[in-house]
Amino acid sequence: MRNDILEEILEEVLVQDTITEERDLMVFNDDVNTFDHVINTLIKVCRHTTEQAEQCTWIIHYKGKCSVKKGSMKELRPMKDAICEAGIDAKII
Repeated sequence: MRNDILEEILEEVLVQDTITEERDLMVFNDDVNTFDHVINTLIKVCRHTTEQAEQCTWIIHYKGKCSVKKGSMKELRPMKDAICEAGIDAKII
């Protein structure tokens, strides 16, 4: 393969790696989990302050869902998995 073609391919790969599509970690309301459980989970998993977690929990309660974190798929997937393991419905969108 010619050097200039190889350099062009490498440059394209590097550009694609640096451009990450920002996504939302969305948490959904249910009739099962308590406010305290959701708040504590957001503090632990998303590293929210108490105030952030409380505000998100109220939004989840009244609006049915809330974006609790923004980031790349790679960043959000472990958080989503941990929230779901805690019995709370969450999706990355």
